[in-house]
Amino acid sequence: MDDRYDVIVVGAGPAGSTAARFAALGGARVLLLEKDREVGIPVRCAEGIGDEGLRSVLEPRERWIAARIDAAELVAPDGTRVRLSYPSAGYVLHRKIFDYDLAQMAAEAGVEVRTKAYVHGLLWEDGRVAGVRVLHLGEDRAIRAQIVIGADGVESRVGRWAGLNTVTSMHDMEACVQVTASRVEVEPNVCYFYFGKEVAPGGYAWVFPKGDGVANIGLGVSGDYSGRKKPIAYLRQFLAERFPKASILTWVAGGVPCAPTLKEIVADGVMLVGDAAHQANPISGGGIATALIAGKICGRVAAEAIRDGDVSKKRLAQYAKEWHKAEGKTHERFYRIKEGVYRLSDEDLNRTAHMLAQLPPEEITITRVFRTALFREPRLLLEVAKVFVG
Repeated sequence: MDDRYDVIVVGAGPAGSTAARFAALGGARVLLLEKDREVGIPVRCAEGIGDEGLRSVLEPRERWIAARIDAAELVAPDGTRVRLSYPSAGYVLHRKIFDYDLAQMAAEAGVEVRTKAYVHGLLWEDGRVAGVRVLHLGEDRAIRAQIVIGADGVESRVGRWAGLNTVTSMHDMEACVQVTASRVEVEPNVCYFYFGKEVAPGGYAWVFPKGDGVANIGLGVSGDYSGRKKPIAYLRQFLAERFPKASILTWVAGGVPCAPTLKEIVADGVMLVGDAAHQANPISGGGIATALIAGKICGRVAAEAIRDGDVSKKRLAQYAKEWHKAEGKTHERFYRIKEGVYRLSDEDLNRTAHMLAQLPPEEITITRVFRTALFREPRLLLEVAKVFVG
């Protein structure tokens, strides 16, 4: 590593690698730092992504795809099942391979990538961020840059160090735990979602197939409820009741901010992207597609700011504006819809499933699901229309 770059990106997940790549493509000299020994581990993700979201930034590669998904099955608390079919829904990925390739694509664009690089502080000059302090293979280094991009996940420290308010309320933080398991008997092209206070209060459980009888099985519990019973206890119960023959290959746990984007995602010489900026979908908690979209915008704006010789908060705010237009405004609506859904009782969820189950399959759409569930909250129906109809 040299002592100076135009841009330093902290975190080599999808958001960080994408931001680094597009900054380099824009002419910036970029350093990408990853604290783990290898890009792509640990995989703390259900690994699902929609085809449209992926293609908005990248063309899918076969080596990334564990399963193609064309339907979703929603399971109410009383066991009633409702199936949604899609002409082209998306994929369950091999995230380790996917993340590795994103970092390699960044390197091919000219990014210098370093793993086992633990960033433990920021450098300051004249009251603004001017680089990072990093421990790399036992050597403590001070590396300067005009812009530092924090892509260090929900536990991001870059934003906090820079003075940005990155706090997530307990209400909006989903405590998640997941296993990858074999001997799971599900349809290979269907993702399953389970709801109810006994399954995952304030959230849901999921089963995402990965082929050959392997699946990601996990759940997220709202912080409002996580103190009453540990998420891992909910998952053990879920596995015992529904997949008693499953053989557990991996365990992972983490938090997902199911909240609107942070009010401020830039400062002088600093940008936040991905989970660090709370850019995951507030309803589903899914964040791969939005990480790619935000990373592309973030990297491009960073390179433009470097060329302009202006890395002030005012100049970097162009990224926040473009993000809000692309996804942020929709996420605010998703959040309001999420709040309405989380107020539903198990009886409400069962009633919704019973009504939908009586419809012809072709009439069961995601819009119809939310309209049926939220019929008692007419103000939210407009939000549903804006999000899913346009």
